Amino acid sequence: MLIDVGLPLSLAFIMFSLGFGLTFADFGRVLAMPKAVLTGVVMQVAAVPLVAYLLLFVFDLPPAMAFGVMILSFCPGGVTSNILTKLAGGTVALSITLTAVVSLLSVITVPVLVAWAGTTFLGAEAPEVNVLGIGISMFAITAVPVIIGLLARWIVPAVADRIEKGVSTLALILFVVIVVAALATNWELFTANMWSLGPVLIVLNALLLVLGVGVARLIGLSGPDGLCISVEMGVQNATLGIAVAGMVAQASGIPEYAVPAALYGITMYIVTIPGMFLLKRVFKG
Repeated sequence: MLIDVGLPLSLAFIMFSLGFGLTFADFGRVLAMPKAVLTGVVMQVAAVPLVAYLLLFVFDLPPAMAFGVMILSFCPGGVTSNILTKLAGGTVALSITLTAVVSLLSVITVPVLVAWAGTTFLGAEAPEVNVLGIGISMFAITAVPVIIGLLARWIVPAVADRIEKGVSTLALILFVVIVVAALATNWELFTANMWSLGPVLIVLNALLLVLGVGVARLIGLSGPDGLCISVEMGVQNATLGIAVAGMVAQASGIPEYAVPAALYGITMYIVTIPGMFLLKRVFKG
C-alpha cells in the first residue's frame, strides 16, 4: 500500500522538480536551435527504443525482462541528465529543453509503444494495456507536475532561486529510494537475472552514448550539442519506467517488468559518468 501511493507521489515530485528548474524561455529554444532539438527528440523517441529492440535479438532474456527493457527505452531522459550534461561540457540549455519536450511527448508515445511491446514480447501472455488509461495517468503524474513547477517558478522566481537546489536534492533522494525499493521488492528476480540482464543494460547504455555523439558529428552539430544528446540518450527516467511497469501490471506493489528500469537506475551512472568524459575527448576541439 505504501509503495502504491508513494511511487506515483514520488514520481510527481520528481517531475515537479524538473518543471521547477525550467522557464518559458527553455521551450523557446525549440525555435532558436531547431536542428539540435529535433535531432535530440528523434534520437530519444525513436533511436533509443530501436537500439534496445535490436539488442534483444542478441541477448536471450526472459520475455518479462525483455518487455521491461523496452518499457525503459520508451522513457525520456532522467532529471539528472542536465547535471551530467554540464559536467560533460555539453549544452545545458539544450539538455533542459530536450528533457522537458520529450517528457511531455512521452504522455503520448509511451502508452502506444508499451502496448506494441507487450504484444511483441509477451504474446498471448501480454496483459491488456489500456493506452488511454496509461496516457491519462502519465499526464497526471508527469505533465501536470512539470507544468505546476514551471508556473511556480514563473510566479515566484526569487523563491524558486532560493529553494531550487533543495527541491532537486529531495527529488534525487526520492529517485534513489524508488530504485532501492523496486530492487528490494523483486530481489529474487533481480538476483536470478542480474548476470543476464546487467550486460544488456550496460551494452545498451554504451551504445546509446556512442550513437548520440556519432549522429551529432555526422550531421554537423557542435561538440557540446553532441555531448548533450549523448547524455540525454544514455540517462533514462528509471522512476517513470518503474511507474509505467506498475500501470501495465495493474497490481499492487512493484512488478517484475520494473526490474530492468530499477537496475538501469544504478548502472546508467556507472557507465555514463566515465563514458561522457571519454566522449568529451572525442569532441575535444
